[in-house]
Amino acid sequence: MLHFQSATFYTSINDAQDLPPCSGIEEVAFAGRSNAGKSSVINTLTHRNRLAFVSKTPGRTQQINFFKLDTGQFLVDLPGYGYAKVPYSIHQHWEKLLSSYLQTRKSLKGLILIMDIRHPLKSSDIQMLEWFAPSGRAIHILLTKADKLSKQQANITLKEVSLYLKRSACSQCSVQLFSSLSAIGVEEARFVINKWFTNN
Repeated sequence: MLHFQSATFYTSINDAQDLPPCSGIEEVAFAGRSNAGKSSVINTLTHRNRLAFVSKTPGRTQQINFFKLDTGQFLVDLPGYGYAKVPYSIHQHWEKLLSSYLQTRKSLKGLILIMDIRHPLKSSDIQMLEWFAPSGRAIHILLTKADKLSKQQANITLKEVSLYLKRSACSQCSVQLFSSLSAIGVEEARFVINKWFTNN
C-alpha cells in the first residue's frame, strides 16, 4: 500500500505550459466544487492537517497543486469550481486550465471527484464528468460530509447517485460515502487510489 502520509508539497502551477513533464510518473487528481471539502479530503487521506489549504472562503485553491509521494507519484489538487463569487475572468481561466489538464494529461491515472452529499450532481459536477469521461480514465466520486446526514439518508443519496451514473455516459464511475470528520470511507478511498497506481 502507498504511504499517503509521505505526501509533501512539490509545486504549484497556474498555466498548462508550466505542468511538470510527463515522464512516466503517474498522478491522481482531485476535483470538486469550491465548497465540497476537497482540501479536507486530501488532508484526511494523507494524515496531514494542512497539506492542502483549508479555507472558510471557497475558491481559494486557484492553482494546480502537486503533492509528491515517496513512491515518486503525485496527488494533484485542482482548482475548485462552481463558486459564483470569483470574477468571471478567473472562471474562464480555471475552466481552460482544468479542461486542458483533464483532457490531455498523459500521466493522469484517474480523477477523484468530490461532491457534498447534501448537494450532489450540480450542473458543474455533471460538466466535469462530461469533460473527463470521454478520456476513458477511472473516476471515483466521494460523497463528502456523510456525517451531516443520517446513515439511512446517506445511503439513499448514495444509491441515487449510483443510479444516475449507471444511466449516464459515466458508467465506468464508482462512488462511495466519505467523511473527513468521522473517517467514514477513508480506507476505501485509499484502496481505490492505491489500486489505480499499482495497476499498470
